[in-house]
Amino acid sequence: MEKLPDQLQPHLRLVFVGTAAGQRSAETGHYYAGPGNRFWRTIHEVGITPRRYAPHEFPSLLKLGIGFTDVCKLGAGMDHQALKFPVDIPAFRDKMLRYRPDTIAFTSKKAASLFYCRPTKAVAPGRQQAEGDFPVVFVLASPSGAATRTWSVQPWRELAEWVREPYGLSRCGTHRM
Repeated sequence: MEKLPDQLQPHLRLVFVGTAAGQRSAETGHYYAGPGNRFWRTIHEVGITPRRYAPHEFPSLLKLGIGFTDVCKLGAGMDHQALKFPVDIPAFRDKMLRYRPDTIAFTSKKAASLFYCRPTKAVAPGRQQAEGDFPVVFVLASPSGAATRTWSVQPWRELAEWVREPYGLSRCGTHRM
């Protein structure tokens, strides 16, 4: 059974993609619910949301065009625990092509490394090279309190700039490259 339900609908402006639910998120059923997690504070501070939301409010972000999912839907906890469960990248890719978000933001280098089938150290933060008709992809520094050593708000700022006009989706529905 999935630890956190997808929060997706067609044509969102942004979908945040984690590796797997953290332990606290799995317990509460809310994305990025860990007490030390910087996610909610950061998306407000960089201007992605108009106010600071609490983890239990994640469903209301659909109204802002923001969705949520994970690459590992069955595991929970730290990566070494959660990734004992299957990661289905083809299913994730199909889901993104079906829902067609404008931008996908992996909230850790680990999630992106699983998607790209590359070692974590080979994944750079920031906007990734375009991949055919796949949505624009950003890799962010993990907001987890356990990732304090590697925290950087800079890729989050770059994402915020991208999803605001004129960097993200233009008024005519095409991406600016």
